[in-house]
Amino acid sequence: MHPRIEDYALIGDEQTAALVGLDGSVDWLCLPRFDSAACFAKLLGNEENGHWRIAPKGADRCTRRAYRPDTLVLDTEWETDEGRVRVTDLMPQRHRAPDVVRVVEGLGGRVTLRSTLRLRFDYGSVVPWMRRSDGHRVAVAGPDSAWLRSEPPVHTWGEDLGTHSEFTVEEGEKVAFVLTWHPSHEPRPPLVDPYESLEHSVADWQAWAARCRYEGPHRDAVVRSLITLKALTYAPTGGIVAAATTSLPEELGGVRNWDYRFCWLRDSTLTLSALLSCGYQEEAEAWRDWLLRAVAGDPADLQIMYGLAGERRLPEFELPWLSGFAGSRPVRIGNEAVKQLQLDVYGEVMDTLSLARRAGLPAKPHMWSMQSVLLEFLRSSWRQPDEGLWEVRGGRRDFVHSKVMVWVAADRAVRAMEDFPKLRGDLDGWRALRDEVHREVCEKGYDPERNTFTQYFGSRELDAALLLIPRVGFLPPDDPRVVGTIDAVRDELGHGGLVHRYSAEGSPVDGLPGGEGTFLACSFWLADALHMTGRTKEARELFERLVGLANDVGLLSEEYDPVAGMQLGNFPQAFSHIGLVNTALALFGDERAG
Repeated sequence: MHPRIEDYALIGDEQTAALVGLDGSVDWLCLPRFDSAACFAKLLGNEENGHWRIAPKGADRCTRRAYRPDTLVLDTEWETDEGRVRVTDLMPQRHRAPDVVRVVEGLGGRVTLRSTLRLRFDYGSVVPWMRRSDGHRVAVAGPDSAWLRSEPPVHTWGEDLGTHSEFTVEEGEKVAFVLTWHPSHEPRPPLVDPYESLEHSVADWQAWAARCRYEGPHRDAVVRSLITLKALTYAPTGGIVAAATTSLPEELGGVRNWDYRFCWLRDSTLTLSALLSCGYQEEAEAWRDWLLRAVAGDPADLQIMYGLAGERRLPEFELPWLSGFAGSRPVRIGNEAVKQLQLDVYGEVMDTLSLARRAGLPAKPHMWSMQSVLLEFLRSSWRQPDEGLWEVRGGRRDFVHSKVMVWVAADRAVRAMEDFPKLRGDLDGWRALRDEVHREVCEKGYDPERNTFTQYFGSRELDAALLLIPRVGFLPPDDPRVVGTIDAVRDELGHGGLVHRYSAEGSPVDGLPGGEGTFLACSFWLADALHMTGRTKEARELFERLVGLANDVGLLSEEYDPVAGMQLGNFPQAFSHIGLVNTALALFGDERAG
């Protein structure tokens, strides 16, 4: 039986991350960065594509697992006929090299375990040469080298090209394994002490989580979401990847399999808001600074996403040797959508920098001059059709959400000049732009017969992004057109109480076969919109439902199939966890926020 997406837990060191299954197997790990090639790719293939399992001999799924409170340190426990045992997994904060630390502890009786390590570099396609060195095992292939330090003795079996260990632990006994990666042309990095690393990691994560200012209901879920966002942050630059994975399907067996190991501008305002509201100013400032570096340049070249350090080229290609998660092919690396025009990102950038300014983040040189140039570009280009925030592959349209975000860009520029009179710019011209965009959206993007805004000018299709109209201030929440839009989206895009992004199957703009699950971020937006329009009881009921969709360790993917009752899409998904945090703040933040 193939594992489900929600069977996995995340560990990481804020530069990359690994997924650990219920069976004690690390099935996904890219080294040294989130977007590097995987050395464990079983997630998207099979055991021959690389994995590392430590579990009691003959055991299948664990008995229970949980993160240590307020940390990214994972405890997985088994109860067997022989006794009880715990495997603790973590990736300690990196000094020079990435380490995966696995500590096995006997909790009762005497348990026999097996460790099976199959390293397969370059997404499971390259088998390294394994040799002994300084009492350890070292695997080398091309640019990659990995050292295995194991307290139990290990041996390499030729037939499956794996490294194995069989050992027993008694109650109170501990043994450790450490896997360390480094470029093969460099000397071995300093060895880390696994037990000290465990102790320090627990202390560091708990100290970080203690800074969270939110004290309302579901605080555990909010803190887990914030820890997940922190884990998806590439610490050297402050960029936050959309997810730790590529090609986890939006429909099992389908082709909607995309690489999400990059940083999207669409997430920027909501990310900054979540971090600032919960007291994480340092992380918010790092994200704002990443954004400024990434978007610097000709405004006509503004991209919808960038690499971890702001890289612009993210070429898309396929890996034919991987069978895909549950047979969902193709497996894609890179993301062709980077070339799309999405006018909404200009509004996201302006809104993010406006929020940063209002929150008192220290201004950066040339920040306002860059914003002014973005506005001037929009003034001449805003009427262009675009691909919209969902990166559709069926051609450009005049998407309503994109035009609304153009209005946001002009509105935030006008407000900045009104609030900070020393700023220089074409205030009257930007006001006129704001009014013109508003008028056109209300005339061409609204269907008076059904009392709802539509996905694009002249269409009858709907889009869950329309739920953001009151949030961004385009219209007040009590406007009948807003209430009508919320009701229409819930009625026409709703499924099992959750919300689809849009009607993918048969859509004239989608451009791909098959369908997809309900989109969790959009479902949080529905809760926000219901709350803003005075239906707080319904909003809280929806929020409770959404929190309940997280897996046993509190993680959410991108989408959910309410019929099959399973998570879909890349995992864990920053956008979903950002939605959880912001909706909790909206619903409960005034009650007991610190």
